[in-house]
Amino acid sequence: MKLILSLATLSLCAAGSAYGACSYPQSPSKLPDGNTATMEEMQAAAKAVRQYDADINAYVACLKLEHDQSVAKDAAALTDEQKKEIERMQVQKHNAAIDELEGVATRFNEQVKVFKAKNDKKKS
Repeated sequence: MKLILSLATLSLCAAGSAYGACSYPQSPSKLPDGNTATMEEMQAAAKAVRQYDADINAYVACLKLEHDQSVAKDAAALTDEQKKEIERMQVQKHNAAIDELEGVATRFNEQVKVFKAKNDKKKS
């Protein structure tokens, strides 16, 4: 059974080479420390996180399009197992991208809270 899945995966790689066309976006290189960041640094980071969100959404849409095109193009040649493997790979890539995006957003939001708390204390 493992041999069959290995062969199916290998054939998917050969048949579904279109999956390489979607470029995985790079996350913001550095998020500011809310304790020491300036307002300008926080605003620049917010802009970078919003751009990253847009880039991830474009990447996920690209994955979906490639998946749909691959399955449609090769529908007659693919077995049900191969179709399931293509679907599993697409879902795995999608979920990994969303998980990374959520991690970046969570880390940035934590720094926003720190930044706001620090600046609220200065105002008091």
